[in-house]
Amino acid sequence: MSFSIAGKTAIVTGAANGVGLAIGRQFVEEGANVVFCDMDEARLEKELSGEVTEDGRVRIFAGDLRKKLTIANLLSATVDAFEKVDILVNASRQVETSDPLNPDDDSVMALLEQNMLTALRLTQAVAKRMIKQAEGQDEGCVGSIVNLSSIASRRAHPELLGYSISTAALDQMTRSMAVALAPKRIRVNAVAFGSVMSASLKGALKAHEGFRSEIIDHTPLSRIAGPGEVCDAVQYLASDASAFVTGQVITVDGGRTLIDPVAVGAH
Repeated sequence: MSFSIAGKTAIVTGAANGVGLAIGRQFVEEGANVVFCDMDEARLEKELSGEVTEDGRVRIFAGDLRKKLTIANLLSATVDAFEKVDILVNASRQVETSDPLNPDDDSVMALLEQNMLTALRLTQAVAKRMIKQAEGQDEGCVGSIVNLSSIASRRAHPELLGYSISTAALDQMTRSMAVALAPKRIRVNAVAFGSVMSASLKGALKAHEGFRSEIIDHTPLSRIAGPGEVCDAVQYLASDASAFVTGQVITVDGGRTLIDPVAVGAH
């Protein structure tokens, strides 16, 4: 099977920086049409405005995907530009700390909304479009959906309560939607990563002296990976090379989850 995604159309959320931006750029380099979506319009413009042309393979879309109308508008913009959608990468993530003993702390609900429910609603909308555009197509994969999760979904750290719960929910949503969409020939998988230079980890390294060495010390491969090392796993799941893979959560963490959890388990 081929790892090629050339000629496919992909929506990548959380695409203004970090891992989402890296995934979108790799997809473009590999010949895909890509709609880069993020809430941060200024950052999208800064990173990608020079790559957007009327007849090119790059588009940008800014909006709050927690709103159903924004999701509908994103899908319409994608179809208007490229006439179809073959791949969805839910790479938009939010990381914030929680106070596990404070009943007024609403971080769990906020992170569930951002990290799981938004991905679920977008998955539902894009899957309906994939099913519609595949009418009359009797064989082959109709589409691939890849969710970006975290190793925090399998680790317990009180200050990351909301983040851990939301990513664990995302993993289970991945499995459930994989079963629901399998009869429609749409595959749903996830990549859970840690010890990767994401936008959130960059911020944490700036804020906390000693974080870098602590992460490296607790990563068996003894380094922090670049965003591109997540991109390859996502491309595999988006391509026909993984045609018989669905409902799986692939871990990209340098072996981090094989050893004792530490306070930096989310990154």
